[in-house]
Amino acid sequence: MGETVPAGSGRANGRAYDIVLFGATSFVGELTAEYLARHAPLDCRWALAGRSNAKLEKLRERLTAIDPACATLPLLRADVSDSGSLRELAGSTRVLATTVGPYVWYGEGVVAACAEAGTDYADLSGESEFADRMYVEYDARARETGARIVHACGFDSIPHDLGVYYTVQQLPEDVALRIDGFVRAGAMFSGGTLASALNAFARGPQILRAAKERRQQEPQPVGRRARAPFAAPRRSRETGTWALPLSTLDPQVVARSAAALERYGPDFRYRHYASVKWLPVAGASVAAVGALFALAQIPAARSWLTGRYGAGAGPDAERRDRSWFSVRFVGEGGGRRVFTEVSGGDPGYDETAKMLAESVLCLAFDDLPKTSGQVTTVEAMGDALLERLQGAGIRFRVADVRQV
Repeated sequence: MGETVPAGSGRANGRAYDIVLFGATSFVGELTAEYLARHAPLDCRWALAGRSNAKLEKLRERLTAIDPACATLPLLRADVSDSGSLRELAGSTRVLATTVGPYVWYGEGVVAACAEAGTDYADLSGESEFADRMYVEYDARARETGARIVHACGFDSIPHDLGVYYTVQQLPEDVALRIDGFVRAGAMFSGGTLASALNAFARGPQILRAAKERRQQEPQPVGRRARAPFAAPRRSRETGTWALPLSTLDPQVVARSAAALERYGPDFRYRHYASVKWLPVAGASVAAVGALFALAQIPAARSWLTGRYGAGAGPDAERRDRSWFSVRFVGEGGGRRVFTEVSGGDPGYDETAKMLAESVLCLAFDDLPKTSGQVTTVEAMGDALLERLQGAGIRFRVADVRQV
């Protein structure tokens, strides 16, 4: 078994590592590490990072059972409260992935270190406030150093961002495009996702302020329009379900990909929904979200919920194996209507770990567009990541094509 080493050591010939996984001993972090142990190329120089040496060593032992080469996997000490350790961590690697959230509390130091070091960054954040604040504070510096800052590299927001991109490719070019996404899932979502949602419900003014500051700074496309309006609930004839609007980060990410890429046409609109078969279930879902929002305003209730279902734990493998997700897209433009679907297994854990791992492998090893600053998964990785995820078992398919 190799020794635990300080982050940033062993850099005589440039960056010591291709990939570092920070927060490797979290529940999703461990699943991501296991995926890398199985799928990283033989010449990939990667390392595990976190604040507990004992936990990192135990994880390395489990990874060694998957691949004996992991017995010498480097272990790096770093803590979000120690900015020096984060600077060393970012300086040691070409790509840094972090699972340490909620990101609005624990993520800024990692982004700052990567932006300064010119290190590519990937996370699992679905927090709009965090993405907006990081854009305002660090996009310009990341562009100067060449760092690609890529948020939302899990179920938030890869199936939606890449799913819309895949749908756009089935439609004519240089025409106005209208796409709706309908999300269904049979799964228990992660404690980290719940903690982020509760935090967002309790931080309405801060979220609005961060969004306003970003709008004032972020350039808009010239001669084109890309929108993701919040739509009203409705009965969807296309899917035969009730469509409930989702106020998640996903439509914002889609709109930013559309603003960045001319392939989305001169006038692009995306709407994002949860897809519910039965009206009573739709009503109960709305009531549950309302109750959760109300509880999030009470600090004691928020703390109890976060502790009861918080980050760091998750369902066993048998339950995850029964979980699934499906996102159906209906796209229309230029007299053509297409129906596409992105689907896979357990969204909150297994597939999220897969998406994060394939994203960092893509950033580290694939031939990608020249981008820097805060960019979306489509803008940064596009076709390369789409091909990777298809090869990894996440299904992208065209269900139907019609003329209208």
